[in-house]
Amino acid sequence: MTMTDIIKWALLFLALNLLVFSIYFFDKQAARYGRRRISERTLLLLALIGGSLGAVAAQQLRHKTRKEPFRSILAATLILHGALIAVLAFVPQWSFLLPRDF
Repeated sequence: MTMTDIIKWALLFLALNLLVFSIYFFDKQAARYGRRRISERTLLLLALIGGSLGAVAAQQLRHKTRKEPFRSILAATLILHGALIAVLAFVPQWSFLLPRDF
């Protein structure tokens, strides 16, 4: 994997996490003003597809901090993503599984 590929993946990861953070923020605002909410299932799915850091950052805004099993599932997702990144970083021959162009 070239440095250009790494930068592309990092930018995609950053954009996804900013999007997830924004969606969690929007949901928090909806909760405050009694508007229609985003389902927990959707929020967790967004975290699972790669937005776990954005979701955890949004929790710092006091969003879904006491709700179980939401917290536990989000923590498990974050651990899963950390393990995946560690494997890709320390076992570079597995990086061939990632698509080259997106």
